[in-house]
Amino acid sequence: MSQNPARPRRHPQRVTILLAVLAVVGLVLTGLVAATAPASAATRSASTTAPATVTAPTLAELQAQAAAAKTQAAAAKSRSAADTAALAAAVRAQTTAEAAAARAGTAADRAAATAQTRPTAAATAAAATAARVRVLADAAAATAKTATAGASATAQASAQAATDAAAASAAAATAVTDAKAAAAAARTPRTVVSLTFDDGDADQMAAATTLQQNGLTGTFYIISGYVGADGYMSRSDLQTLAAAGNEIGGHTVTHPDLVDLSTAEVQRQACLSRTTLSSWGYTVRSFAYPFADVNASVEQAVAGCGYSSARGLGDTRTRFGCAGCVAAETIPPADPSRTRAPDEVESTWTLKDMQDVVTNARAKGGWVQLTFHHVGDTAADPTTTPALFSQFASWLKTYTATPANNTTVQTVGDVVGGAAKPLVQASFPAPAAAGVNAIQNPSLETAGATTPSCWMQGGYGANTPAFSTTTPGHTGSVAASLSMANHQDGDAKWLTTFDLGECAPTVVTGHTYDLRTWYTSTTATQYAVYLRDGDGSWHYWTSSPWFGAASTYTQAAWTSDAIPAGYTGISFGLNLFSNGTLTTDDAAMYDSVGAPAIAPVAVTAPETDAPAAAEQVPAVSADDPAGTGSDLAQ
Repeated sequence: MSQNPARPRRHPQRVTILLAVLAVVGLVLTGLVAATAPASAATRSASTTAPATVTAPTLAELQAQAAAAKTQAAAAKSRSAADTAALAAAVRAQTTAEAAAARAGTAADRAAATAQTRPTAAATAAAATAARVRVLADAAAATAKTATAGASATAQASAQAATDAAAASAAAATAVTDAKAAAAAARTPRTVVSLTFDDGDADQMAAATTLQQNGLTGTFYIISGYVGADGYMSRSDLQTLAAAGNEIGGHTVTHPDLVDLSTAEVQRQACLSRTTLSSWGYTVRSFAYPFADVNASVEQAVAGCGYSSARGLGDTRTRFGCAGCVAAETIPPADPSRTRAPDEVESTWTLKDMQDVVTNARAKGGWVQLTFHHVGDTAADPTTTPALFSQFASWLKTYTATPANNTTVQTVGDVVGGAAKPLVQASFPAPAAAGVNAIQNPSLETAGATTPSCWMQGGYGANTPAFSTTTPGHTGSVAASLSMANHQDGDAKWLTTFDLGECAPTVVTGHTYDLRTWYTSTTATQYAVYLRDGDGSWHYWTSSPWFGAASTYTQAAWTSDAIPAGYTGISFGLNLFSNGTLTTDDAAMYDSVGAPAIAPVAVTAPETDAPAAAEQVPAVSADDPAGTGSDLAQ
């Protein structure tokens, strides 16, 4: 086989070229290592050096730190850019070295094949040289790959260092901003806002939802005897309020004007409300006076029930009144048992009015208590619409989030502070002795504020009653008069007052009672009877048989069934359940054992259209004398 003398002469040229490439790769790698080594050291230094801890830095120190952090972030960003460029160069060098290694391998393979097929001295030498070049090229490629890996790690560390430095710079800038805001807040007196809600109206649950959506809490003053009644919150609602961080406060059992009551009845109203709410699982520290009516005697009685504070109304400045008064209560209040607050929020209040009450306190600071009742789109007043309340809550959230305003929202109990005081049990009157009339003001001769003392108006259903007093009475100069028109269903009646013992007689479980009233009527009438439970809530119990129409005073006498367990008080009255006129006077109630004898009185059996014996009566609202339930005392 003939040989081709031209092929061996090509190998020295290819080897020369490969050696030149390897020399270039070597120079690149040497420069890359030299360039990346300092950056790597700087990166390690930046990533391992812990920031200095500064105790209570001043604003100037924070500003200096922020400037230094900004400079360091810029330097780290520059190093990161250089390291990224070095990585790109390493990748290019690795690509070149690997390509050179591939070509050297191909050349070595061909030289080896030629040496085998044409074993000349030149071919053998060329094959040996090509093999050495191959080894050198592979080593250069490996070195380039290692250098690329190192450059990649260095670039990643440098990038992370740049990110960390940027974050540190941003944090330092935020610290300066916060320090400036704190300095501004320190120059602004502290204001605390308490959002309070009176009565436990059911529509206040919409406001509670709005509070929670805005991260706010309030104090809800609950009329404990109305819980579960139509138009009022349920026990479940109270649990929802408390679970959201709201405070449950006391607002009496039946919402009377405490100034009109004896000290003993005030004590019962305030103490029983607190013990009842506490028995349901709530820590009750705060109280609100019904109608914001209070005197020294009432204040002392309420404080004696263990409340840490009690709120009035109308004695801080608003657009609506008290022009010369302070803008806010002090913290702590000068008199915790009569804390000062603006007028209650009513339908005439605008968003600006509510905002002004808060912002007007900013100059001197203090405690602002805003009081809401109904929160709904109804005609009931005092009312705030849900939309308006939502706007105010959203504004208040933003306002309090601004440090320069130095304003927070807290419950009343948290503002006043202190642990809950021990509970004080209410004291109730003993039952009337045998043979003694248990009714207070039985002949209605003693006048009250709007009705004869210890008497109230009640009724339910679709009808038009008219209540009045008339002269003369069966005895004395006063009798109660009631007329009914437009009757479709329900009834109306004069009743002995629903209270805790000042007027309502105390009864004993298992006893029966004789009810007696003198009356004249143009139509049939009957007794409607209500009982008070241990928590002070009133419930419809039963009705008597009918008593016929009477043109002259006739005594309606009836003996009740035995009082069921769990009830402590009674209220009753003759009613009208059809169109007509009824006059009543000289009511009496005796324990059946020892009751004075009376002449027999004929009764009329109920007809088929008589009122149902199980009519439901929720508790009575002193705020709503027209009644909102199926049968509310008025």
